[in-house]
This record gives sequence, structure tokens and C-alpha cells, in this order.
Amino acid sequence: MKKLLTRLARYYHFFYIAFAFLATVFLLYLIIPGESRFKYEFQKNAPWRHETLVAPFNFAILKSDEQVKIEQDSVKSKFIPYFNVDTLEGIAQTNNLIQALNKLDIDSATAKNLEDFISRLYDVGILEQSPENNPALQNKTQLIAIQDKLAERVFVTDLYTLKSAYQELSDTLKATLKSRFDSLSQKTNVSDFIRANLTYDAEFNKQELQNQLDEVSLTQGMVQAGERIIFKGDIVTPDKYTILDSLKITYETKRGQNIERYLLILGKLILIISCLLILIFYLYYFRPEIFKQKRRLSFILIMIVLMVFTSRFVNDRNFVNLYLVPLSILPILLRIFFDSRTAIFTLVVTSLLIGYFAPNNFEYIFLNLFAGIIAVFSLDKLHRRSHLVLTALWVFISYSVVFLAMSMIQEGNIDSIPWKELEWFGGNALLILLAYPLIYIFEKLFGFVSDVTLIELADTNQPLLRKLAHEAPGTFQHSMQIANLAEEVIIRIGGNPFLVRAGALYHDIGKMNQPAFFVENQAAGMSPHSALDNKQSAKIIIDHVTNGVKIARRNKLPEMLIDFISSHHGTTQAKYFYTTYKNDHPNEDVDPKEFTYPGPPPKSKETSVVMLTDGIEAAARALKEKTHENLHQLIEKMVRDKLESGQLENADLTLRDIRIFKETIIEKLMNIYHVRIEYPEDNKSK
Repeated sequence: MKKLLTRLARYYHFFYIAFAFLATVFLLYLIIPGESRFKYEFQKNAPWRHETLVAPFNFAILKSDEQVKIEQDSVKSKFIPYFNVDTLEGIAQTNNLIQALNKLDIDSATAKNLEDFISRLYDVGILEQSPENNPALQNKTQLIAIQDKLAERVFVTDLYTLKSAYQELSDTLKATLKSRFDSLSQKTNVSDFIRANLTYDAEFNKQELQNQLDEVSLTQGMVQAGERIIFKGDIVTPDKYTILDSLKITYETKRGQNIERYLLILGKLILIISCLLILIFYLYYFRPEIFKQKRRLSFILIMIVLMVFTSRFVNDRNFVNLYLVPLSILPILLRIFFDSRTAIFTLVVTSLLIGYFAPNNFEYIFLNLFAGIIAVFSLDKLHRRSHLVLTALWVFISYSVVFLAMSMIQEGNIDSIPWKELEWFGGNALLILLAYPLIYIFEKLFGFVSDVTLIELADTNQPLLRKLAHEAPGTFQHSMQIANLAEEVIIRIGGNPFLVRAGALYHDIGKMNQPAFFVENQAAGMSPHSALDNKQSAKIIIDHVTNGVKIARRNKLPEMLIDFISSHHGTTQAKYFYTTYKNDHPNEDVDPKEFTYPGPPPKSKETSVVMLTDGIEAAARALKEKTHENLHQLIEKMVRDKLESGQLENADLTLRDIRIFKETIIEKLMNIYHVRIEYPEDNKSK
């Protein structure tokens, strides 16, 4: 039955991997564009390394984006805005002024002069705002006035504003009416006769500007089919680069013309499958612990899809550069949760997939591989926020240095280097800081544990550790001692010191249920085991492992810490009670399973170190004479027993690691249990 379940589990895992692989291929197929690709790679100011190239069809030479932008900016700066003239406004205000003047009983000649004057004001044109404050007229010397479907260019300096027109009218009325002006002012407000008759139609101007921008030509000549473009070995000059880039764009946009669509689909699928298979084989052969865990494998595949999708989304938006996408977040997260080699390998696969549709494929892949590898190397630890900030800074420096080096090769002129591109690298570096909150999110979603979380869990002010210190103070001190010893060993042999410290602190939390039954919590000469049978005592001692696992799961501790609890005794026996029981019952067949810990044996370097340290520290405390010789013999015996009983068969420990372990433990125990010199007595005082 057990074999059947094992076989079914294997089949289930195989089907899951197949499903995850096919789902990833399908998603990447939808994300990655499917147009035909130009088969030649080239760089500015580099030799053309392919055969002599002849134009396969007629195509237009496209202007560069910078050139088109310059011409469009020139159109915008030369654009003359349009204003509508409201003729009725002038007539209405002129009539209002005439009616006001009639009430003053002035002669007809004077009234006629004033009528002609205000009419001229409106004929010239009155703006609501001064040109300096009007966004449409800033840096403009002319506007086009539209009246009765007729357009006329007018100099802005010739126009009136509400303020200047009011001043002109007021001064003229004062000079003409003299003493009767005060009477006019009392009956009406002179400013009421001044209204703007030039209005700006934003929608019409926007449409007219767009029409002029659309007239800007995107091409600068033609290349005829059969015309030679470049010889093999020729330098790709800026002019040749423009022609080659135009051919590439035209070739990739000629979809469906003399192209077998099914071949494009098949080719894209083969490329995607090949990239993913490389990753799957790498995990299978070199990282089986990732390959066999669905959560870890799923996380890697999901991250690849997310990065490719984000890159495609940004690439399709012309206003954002593809280098703004922080691809280095991918290797950073994989470095934190897994290891450096997996992080770099996944970065390579993802960069190749994105490079399929990224502009300047070689440059994009090279830059991101270099920056991503630097990010992995610089982030050897992450237990402070400053570490991630420094990594972001290194990524920015890496991008900038390599980009400038490639630009020097391509442009050959310091003045032609596109310095503004560095802004995108700065934005990329800032977005890398998003890795910090993403670590927390992915920890919760996938059950991963980072060094930051391990440091938090190893804080002795954690509620569970505070409870252990209160209810089983001897066990707490023992756990602290194990944490210090094991951490020092792991630092010397290599491993995760944060993991081993947290695991050591929690490995004995099961003793909280019945702390008095464990020697470190007992008063001298008082043991509750004296009232129990050896089997009962053994069960209580052994149960601290299963109880510890239950407490850990109830408090939602990570599985990697639960491994320390379940494996710190492996499948060894409660030796004292087993031997005592056999001696007390010489004629009875004793079942060793009743005195055996449930295990399993440790499977990692960290859990193995905690197991060895735990047994040695407890035994060392029981030694009456803690001399170097006694401690050395104890350590040799304990390690040999663990090896002979098969407890370290699955552990990732080498003979060198075991030697360093012995040397470190005896060094630290001698420091802990050092013998003070005996002070001489003062015979004279006697």
C-alpha cells in the first residue's frame, strides 16, 4: 500500500509539472509577439558580419525617432493659434455706449466720434488675458483671427486686452466729455462697455495642430528592390544603420506576405519550450529540492511570466522605455528565497525570452544580464533595509557603465551619447526597492521564509519564546546556548546562520507542556520521574518532539523551523530509560520503538548541526570534570554514535564540516566551562 501511494505521489507530481510547464508555455506564447523576426543582428559603428545585403523589396528609409521629434517640435513652436472673432459683441457694446451717451444730451458729432472709437477697439480685437498670461499665446507673435469664415493673421502686439481696452476707452471719454464724464460714471460703469471678442477654441486648435503634425514625413527616401545596402565587413555607419533599421522594421511589419503563418507559430513555440526546458533540466539535475516542491517551482514559473508580461506591456507604450522595468527584482527574489545559481540561471532564461521582442536585442540582454548578476553578487544578505538600497545603487551603476561603454562604441562621439537614457536606469533602480514589500507578500502567498523573517522570529521577545522563558527557564537557557554554538559552527562551515539560530531557539518548545520532567528545569535532587515507570517517563520525554510540532503549527511557525523540532533527536532512543528498563526487566523482550523518537533524521546542514550540538551540550553539562580531554572524548563519542546509527545519512555534511564542527564545539565549550585559577590564601593575615 505504501509503495502504491509513493508511486501515485510521483505520478501526481509528474502531471503537475507537465501541467505547469504547458500552462507557462501557453501564457508566454500569448504574451510574446508573433510577427516574423529580422534574421540579421547589427550595431552602429560595428562591422557588418553577414553576407552582402541586397534589398529584398522596395522600402522607405525611416527617420529616427529623435529626428521626427525635432521636426514635430519645430511644427509645435511655429504653430499659429486660431481665435474666433465675436462681431455681435462689438455691436452690442457699441449700442450700449450710444444709449448711455444719449442720456447726457451731447451733440451728435461727439457721439459719432465716440461710437467710431469703440467700434475700432472691437475691430482691432480684445483678448480676455494678456499674451503673457494666456497659455495659447506664450512665445507667439501672431494669431489667426477667424471672422465670417475668413482667416486673417494678426500680430499679438496690435491687440487689446480687457485692461488696455478699458484704459483707452476711459481716457478717450474723459478727454472728450470732460466735466460730463463724472455724470456718465455715476449712471454706468465704463468697464461694462469692454468685453473680449476674441475667444480661443481649444478643440479646433488641437485638431489643427494634429493635422500639421500628421503632415510631418516619417520617411526620407526609398530603397529599390535589388539595390545593394551594405557589403560584408563594411562598418555600419549612422546612415547605413538608419537604412538597416528601416529594412528591419518594414520586414517585421510585413505580416502574412509570403510568410507561412504556421511556421511562425511553430518557431515561436520551439523557442519558448527550449528556454523553459533548459530551466526545468537545470532544476531537475542541480536543484532537485526546488524541482520536487510544487510551491517553489510554481513561484519561479509565475515570476518568469510576470516579468515577460510586464516587459511586453511597457514595450508597447512608446512614452516609457523598456529599461524602466526592474528585471533585477527577479534574481534578487530568487537569491533571497533560494540560491545564487538558480537566480542567475532564471535571469538568463527570462532575458532571452524578453530579448525576443525587445529593441536592440543584444544590448538589452547584455545590460540586464550584467546588472542582474551584479545584483545577486551584491546581495549576499538581506537583514537590513540598507542592503537592498546598496544593491539598487550597484544596479544603477552597472547599467550606466555598460550602457555608456556600448554608446561610446556605437556613437564614437561623446556629444552623441544619449545621456537622458540614464534617467530610465535611475527609475529602474528605484523600482528595485519594491522587492522589500514583495518579499513579505510572497512569503505569505508561497510560505517562503527570508532572512528578515528569521531574524524577527529569533527575537527573544517573540511571544512564544517569552512563554518558553517563563514556563521552562532552564530549557530557554539551554536553547540560547545551542543557538550560540550552532550559529558559530554554521558560520565556519557555511550555511544560513539566521536559520540555524531561529531553529535552535525553537527546537525544544515542546517541553513547555511538562517542563518539570526535564532535568534543566528541575531543582537539585527533585525529579518527578522517580514516581513513574520507565516507559511512562520515556513517553513524556519523547512526546516533547510531537508536542513541539503541534505548538509550532498552532503558532504558524514556518515549516523549515518545524524541521528543527521534529529532527533534533532524529530516530535515536531515550537511552537512559531504555537501558534502565532493560536492566529492570532482564527476562522481557523490550520493544525499542517504545523508547525511540519519531524523527525523521535531519536532512540539512543546519538541522544536523543543531542535532549534534544539542546532544553534546546536554552531555557536557552532566560531566563532573570538564577538562579538555573529557570534552574531546565526549564530542568524538557523540559524533561517532550519530554516524553509526545513520542519523547523518541524509545530512549535507562533509568530513571537513564534521572536523570543523568538532574543533569549534570543543573550543567554545572550553570557553564556557573554563576553570578559574584558585586564589592563594594570605598566610600572614592568619
